[in-house]
Amino acid sequence: MISLESVSKSYSNGVPALNDVSLNINEGEFVFIVGDSGSGKSTLIKLLLRELTPTSGRIVVNDYDLSKLSRRKVAKFRRSIGVVFQDFRLLKDRNVYENVAFAQRVIEVPTRQIKQNVPAMLSLVGLAGKYKAKTRQLSGGEQQRVALARALVNNPPILLADEPTGNLDPRNSWEIMKLLEEINKRGTTVLVVTHNREIVNAMRKRVVTIRKGVIVSDEEKGEYIDED
Repeated sequence: MISLESVSKSYSNGVPALNDVSLNINEGEFVFIVGDSGSGKSTLIKLLLRELTPTSGRIVVNDYDLSKLSRRKVAKFRRSIGVVFQDFRLLKDRNVYENVAFAQRVIEVPTRQIKQNVPAMLSLVGLAGKYKAKTRQLSGGEQQRVALARALVNNPPILLADEPTGNLDPRNSWEIMKLLEEINKRGTTVLVVTHNREIVNAMRKRVVTIRKGVIVSDEEKGEYIDED
């Protein structure tokens, strides 16, 4: 589902954010990407979303060769990937239902189908009774659930979660991680960038550790590795 072959990314100052990174993530995997601030995690996510292009190397995501995408196909590619961010990125002037429905309208799903899909997805994330609420009326945990429902309503094969628990308290963090695990069990490939050591160590998934732009560890049932 995700393949990086000898990928490097340097910014204008010449310092490499990623240096000769190779990584393969298979269909149905649940993978944590961990590392300290400045390790290259955010650059990796931006590369996978084609917000950045690598200085060298090749990236293939969901059968899209990202180096060969036209501008028109970039938009189509991004719509095929579910993404959840630390800051939720919800439409503050719309209610919960409209936030999730928006993702369906972008790809021109018929209204009749939207009226079936959105309540089903809100039910999955435990927000069936909140569909009329404005997002600003919700707690942080509830807002992240709305973001998750929006990311999943188009049934993407891959979900990228960039620090999805970064703004949440421990209880809400665990609830979001349980949801991600449930989504993964349904067949979605899940990639989570995080610095939450407790969650990584408890869940015992595949853990890829990045340090100074280089993968230093890739372990099945791994743990958060401290810098020496």
